Amino acid sequence: MTAASVDALDPRPQPQPQPQPVDRKAWIVLAMLWFVYVLNFLDRQLMSILAKPIQDSLQVTDSQLGLIGGFYFALFYCFIAIPVGWLADRTNRVMVLSVACGIWSAATVACGLSRTYGQFAVSRMTVGFGEAGGVPPSYAIISDYFPSGRRGTALGLYNLGPPVGAALGIAFGAAIAAAFNWRYAFIVLGAVGIVAAIALPLIVREPKRGGLDPAYVDAPVKKAGFWATMKMFFSRPPLVLAALASGATQFVTYGLGNFTTLFLMREKGMTLNEVALWYALVVGVGMSAGIFASGRVIDRFTHRSKVAYALVPAISLALAIPFYIGFVWAPTWPLALVLLMFPTFLNYFYLSSSVALVQEEVQPHERVMAGALLLLVMNFIGLGLGPTYVGAASDFFRATHPGNSLQMALYTLTPFYGLAVALFLWLTWIFMRAERKAR
Repeated sequence: MTAASVDALDPRPQPQPQPQPVDRKAWIVLAMLWFVYVLNFLDRQLMSILAKPIQDSLQVTDSQLGLIGGFYFALFYCFIAIPVGWLADRTNRVMVLSVACGIWSAATVACGLSRTYGQFAVSRMTVGFGEAGGVPPSYAIISDYFPSGRRGTALGLYNLGPPVGAALGIAFGAAIAAAFNWRYAFIVLGAVGIVAAIALPLIVREPKRGGLDPAYVDAPVKKAGFWATMKMFFSRPPLVLAALASGATQFVTYGLGNFTTLFLMREKGMTLNEVALWYALVVGVGMSAGIFASGRVIDRFTHRSKVAYALVPAISLALAIPFYIGFVWAPTWPLALVLLMFPTFLNYFYLSSSVALVQEEVQPHERVMAGALLLLVMNFIGLGLGPTYVGAASDFFRATHPGNSLQMALYTLTPFYGLAVALFLWLTWIFMRAERKAR
């Protein structure tokens, strides 16, 4: 076993070097990768934002919406990410990301051209196929442009892509649908993504793997073994627990997120124009602040102890629970949005924690696939099952609660908050026990 691999398994907080200066080019790379991530998440969330007009146009039920936005999408998004991650660890990560962006953007255009439920479902699955190659290569590229001690902040900034993408999607998609037709939103955004896919390799250059990690600077470049990386990831309890805890969190965030617009319009009385302004502000401000703050908190406290990777999201999710219940209960949409601001801020502390933990714990040649495995577990649980569950629960409650079936379904997400908190506390205990033994 090499000294580097011993360090990776050592539970004690490693001595941190003085933060290295970050080259200006790294910030340009981060900005481009962030822009692509904005498009990635915008395309992914557009269906939930435009759920009401899509439902009216294609005559689909809540369960069918849940399947398209959840299980069907996740089947491709989660499982294709593994071979894509393995390929990216062995080849040019920038080109993998560029091709993936082109695929999901073309599929987004196809969504806008769909005339039947079947056509729309196939187009959404193809979006998932393309987006599988989006995030894991980006995590690894950022980790090779930013040194240890700066990665939490860099990944936190990168992870602002989802809130900005969601906010822009809400504002842009709802406004376009209100003024013209929901189909135009898909077509325009898909076209922008195709242009971004062409520009990406012209702006971002493939960095040296491990070039900013002292233990790997002079080491020969390794190729990641597929089964070896799988075995490494699933044999290490901290990595598995981080993935499972993140999955339980995403069960709530995706289950809620895919139906929030429909819930606000159908059961709280909001219009598309009101959604485009007020809900977009809540998502944009709340999620962005939470993800940015979490990156800074992780960089600050993990210098002292790895416990922060688990304890920070456990605390944030516990604090979110009463505000989430209040949001679902609120009798008017203005009060609902005020209460929603708090869980929107607190729900996403887990993301920077789990991503930074995995990137720090594995070797550079394993980073893309390890990131893909993290996404596989947490997205299949959260993205695949969360929306599917909420859609089915809403249809189930419709017989007894025809006027507020989505409200009843969203109430039933509350126990999953508790599950996520419990899993992060379990991870906290593992880190604390390991540090006590190492003293």
